[in-house]
This record gives sequence, C-alpha cells and structure tokens, in this order.
Amino acid sequence: MNFGRFFRSTVGIGLAAAFLVALPFIAAMGGQAWVRILDFAILYVFLALGLNIVVGLAGLLDLGYIAFYAVGAYTWALLASPHFGLHWPIWAILPIGAGLACFAGVLLGSPTLKLRGDYLAIVTLGFGEIVRIFLNNLNAPINVTNGPQGITLIDPVSFGAFKFSGTTQIFGFALSGPQKYYFLLVALAILVIIINIRLQNSRIGRAWQAIREDEIAAKAIGINTRNLKLLAFAMGASFGGVAGGIFSAMQGFVSPESFSLLESIMILAMVVLGGMGHIPGVILGAVLLTVLPEVLRYGVGPLQMAVFGKMLVDPESLRMLVFGLALVLVMRFKPAGLWPSPERQRELQETGK
Repeated sequence: MNFGRFFRSTVGIGLAAAFLVALPFIAAMGGQAWVRILDFAILYVFLALGLNIVVGLAGLLDLGYIAFYAVGAYTWALLASPHFGLHWPIWAILPIGAGLACFAGVLLGSPTLKLRGDYLAIVTLGFGEIVRIFLNNLNAPINVTNGPQGITLIDPVSFGAFKFSGTTQIFGFALSGPQKYYFLLVALAILVIIINIRLQNSRIGRAWQAIREDEIAAKAIGINTRNLKLLAFAMGASFGGVAGGIFSAMQGFVSPESFSLLESIMILAMVVLGGMGHIPGVILGAVLLTVLPEVLRYGVGPLQMAVFGKMLVDPESLRMLVFGLALVLVMRFKPAGLWPSPERQRELQETGK
C-alpha cells in the first residue's frame, strides 16, 4: 500500500516536471509573447501567495499590496542600471529588495494593528497610492526615481557571464530570454511554495488562522496578535519585493504606472477566486486570471470575424466584459473559490444546512 502510494507520487511528480519543462517550448510555437505571458503568470503566483499570507491566513484585508511589488522593482532598478551607475548582482539585490519590502510591510502594519475589515482596506489602499505617488514625484530636488518617465536600461538577471536576456544555446537548444526567465521563475516558485506550505502548517500559520477566525479568542489563549499581524504583513511583503525585482529585470524598464490600484485589486481577486488560505487554489487563481484575459485578447477578434464577418465590439472592451462576467458567475456559484480548502468547504456546507 505504501509502495503503491510512493510509486503514484513519484510518477505524478515526474509527469508534472516533464510538463513544466516542455511548457515554454510548446508556448513558443505561438510566439515568444505566450512565453512572456507564462513568465508573468508565475510572477503573479508569487504575488498571490504573498497576499494569501495576509488575507487568506491572517484575515487582514490588504488593498495596497502592489506597493511592496513597487519597492522590490525600484530597488532592482536603482541598484542595477545606469541611473546611479550601479550594477549589483542578483544575490545582493534580491535580499535587499525583499528586506526593504519587509520593512515597508511593518511600516504599514504598525499603525493599522487595531483596524479590521473596511477600515483596514481603506488605510492599505491609501498606503499603496501614497507609494505610487511618491515614486511618481521623487525626481526633484534630487532625481531618485526619474518621476513618471521611469528608469530604463535596467540590467537583466545574470550569473557571471550568463545573462537571461537574448538567445543562448544550451545543450543544442536555443533558449530565448523569456524561456530562460521561465525556468528561473519556476525554480523560485517551487521555493516560494515550499516556504508557504511550511508556514501554513507551522505554529505561526495556525496562530494566523486563529486570529483570522476570532482575534479576541486568539488573545485569550495567549497568542501575541500584535507581533503575528506584523509578521504576516512583513512575510507577505517580502514575496512581493522578490517578484518586483524579477519584474524589473525582465522588463528592463519600470515606471509608477505599473503599480496602480487596479493591480492590487487583481491580485486580491486571484486569492479570492482561487480559494483564500488554500495554496493550490491561490496558484490556480493567479494562473487563470493572468492567462485567461490574454486568451480572450487574442481570441475575441478572430472569433468575431469568423462568426459575423466583421468586428462588432472592440476586442479590449469585450475581453473585460467576458472577464468580469466570469468572475461574477464564479463568486455566485463557487463563493469559497474554485479550489477552496477542505476546511472552508465543510464550513460552507454546515452553514448551508
């Protein structure tokens, strides 16, 4: 029995690994744009898992999460571009970006410890907008962020002479820049998922869930809710900082426009749609909400031409309409998300009875 389970697990892991390795080459058949979409899907997995710690585990509604993404992105941009003449390596910049994002998380968490629900959402929303406006205006009297023009010519990720930009021949295979970033992001994603699983199943994770369910009861049994809330903000923010650094390196350009409120809402939608507090569900939500809009973007126009012979509705408008309708239907018929945790499913079933 145990051997059979081990065999099935090994085969499952092997098939999943083979699929992940083949995926960027399959996507490349449709063009490198689809490989870049996969890269961004994995970046959003980072962000959704980070926000899941704050919203899904600790139950703290955060609408300013994109600010930590911006902190990580601008940290990389300032330390690896001609803007200040610095070109630091990845192993130095990523920890600094994660640390600064972590500090920003504590900075946000400290004055909001007694807030919950809508009040906390409004304060975090304001924090996100303050960071964006701050980055937009920090070009005078000293030009730090280059204001709305953003920072260009940002260094790509590199390990010694091996750069992740451009095409490279490896073992006879030609790997494009997006494909190389894909494999780097998959490796980092596996590490992030392992950290999340360990956190969720640890004493800290159980304490976060206790705070989410009933903060007063959690205090009564001796849980230090103040420190654990700050830890949730800090841990969630650190994942956002790492994702921001990789985003900056991939794009080669950052500007405040990339970190709008809509991005924060989209990441929150990924967590809610997939299933708050359930890591596989959050990953599913992030991938779906990244890939599905792009499928609609490229598919709506040709579909109208094939059916009606002309373009009746602008593809961009129809894409967002279909996307919004899909979200409403999911929330109506699957209120716990597409892949909720077993505990959450049981709670809803008992409430329904």
